[in-house]
Amino acid sequence: MAVCAVGSGSIFARLADAPAWVVSFWRCALAAVVMAPLAAPHLRRVVGELGRRGLVAFAGAGFFLALHFATWIASLDYTSVASSVLLVNTNPLWVGLLSPLVTRDRIGRPLVFAIVLSLMGTAAIAVADGWGGGAEASRALHGDALALAGAVAGSLYLLLTRRISARVPLPCFVVLCHGSAALFLLAAVLVTGTSLADYPGETWLWLVCCAVFPQLLGHASVNWVLARRSAAMVSVALTGEPIAATFLAWAVLGERPAWALLPGGALVIAAVVVASRGERRRSSLPEARP
Repeated sequence: MAVCAVGSGSIFARLADAPAWVVSFWRCALAAVVMAPLAAPHLRRVVGELGRRGLVAFAGAGFFLALHFATWIASLDYTSVASSVLLVNTNPLWVGLLSPLVTRDRIGRPLVFAIVLSLMGTAAIAVADGWGGGAEASRALHGDALALAGAVAGSLYLLLTRRISARVPLPCFVVLCHGSAALFLLAAVLVTGTSLADYPGETWLWLVCCAVFPQLLGHASVNWVLARRSAAMVSVALTGEPIAATFLAWAVLGERPAWALLPGGALVIAAVVVASRGERRRSSLPEARP
């Protein structure tokens, strides 16, 4: 259920007739608002325990979470759901690559192997999307690049919250992270002069769905399972998100996946599995919430 709920995010974002900044803002803001009543009894205590350093870390995490959603959702305007979701889910690889710089962890052999697989898979996806050249191929490659940027930003978000997320109740975590992300996105909306509310009722329905299904139901379910099953199992199970998103895009949007994507997609999913299992096995740090 969690995999399908998380995978639905790309479908609702594509259906919402609004710019990526706006979709991202409402996804984060509505999630924070829904969680606020649950967080209220604990929020003052949590803020006091975090101190200035912890709050700065949450603000930085909010910035990268905002960047993650904005770049990934923007990628859906240019490339297929299958390519976008496959590439944005490469964050275990980027977490491993960035860990030596952020947390001083070493890069293990499984990650090196996973990087090789991922490079092969990404190259295969790029070839499939860019085959034949022309404006359409350029748009697809631009979308692929945005999805990869979203993966990097999402990885930095995970690294910044990794050490403190286990000490913060989930409602407070959502309010602090998604609330700060919403503020950054609101600033981007105001700077670009984008309308925040002038949209038809159908778009508002999809915006609410973006917050409820992938954000609250999907990630809350992931956290529920994390308390009862190993992180390695959960990480591997979440590699099913691109598969779920691809089938949902086929069923809802009529976006039939290109057969040329299958080899690259299989390599990327294999790379994420290898990286996730290797990283979970060697890491002794608390897990970050999605």
